[in-house]
Amino acid sequence: MRVVTVPLSALLCLVLALTACASNSNTQSIRAGTTRAVTSTANLPAPDTTANSGAYKGVSEYRVGPQDLLEISVFQVNDLNRTVRVNTGGQITLPLIGLVQAGGKTVQELEGEIATKLTQNYLQAPQVSVFVKEFSSQRVTLEGAITKPGIYPLTGRTSLLQAIAMAGGVDALANLQGIVVFRVIDGKKMAAAFDLKEIRAGNIEDPQIYGDDIVVVDQSGSKSAMRRFLEVLPVFNTFLIY
Repeated sequence: MRVVTVPLSALLCLVLALTACASNSNTQSIRAGTTRAVTSTANLPAPDTTANSGAYKGVSEYRVGPQDLLEISVFQVNDLNRTVRVNTGGQITLPLIGLVQAGGKTVQELEGEIATKLTQNYLQAPQVSVFVKEFSSQRVTLEGAITKPGIYPLTGRTSLLQAIAMAGGVDALANLQGIVVFRVIDGKKMAAAFDLKEIRAGNIEDPQIYGDDIVVVDQSGSKSAMRRFLEVLPVFNTFLIY
């Protein structure tokens, strides 16, 4: 695993560029010099907000919201298993019981409500499981030399190229060799640098983007704060090829 410690002076410069999009805790980790940089997501695992199963856990006691995609199963009753998307009113429709208000409920509360409705007229002690496959709460922040910088929702598996496309792509002043993904792993602020030209050419991986990631596109020009940060990273041609 090739990991380098980034000089504190360079990171302090970067703080100024990320103030609008980084949280206070992330800023403190940068100031403390605990940020580390790697050159490939092979060395940049999923963030603390994502479980090993791929489930998003960035919000404690997550409450279901509109546009979430739910996978609902009833033990040993396969005909009742469904994958449904929550409508704008927070409702879902299920076999036998019809409309159910899912919005605003935790997963456990929703499981209990579905089980209660099934018990009333149809089943005895049903075991209901609800898994949130897509979270409307997942967001990625895109900053820097982006056509439309901002915070965008992730409704499914999304790559770096796809995330940048959601923001209208990079602008004319973008440094395509200066794409940095920031992520919190094991409580530490991590960063991986990517070359957009190489990704587009298929020479290096198009990394997956997770909820709460921050993507910053460097602007061409030697005076940018991001450029000073990139100068301390390993050479771009050390990226792993997939």
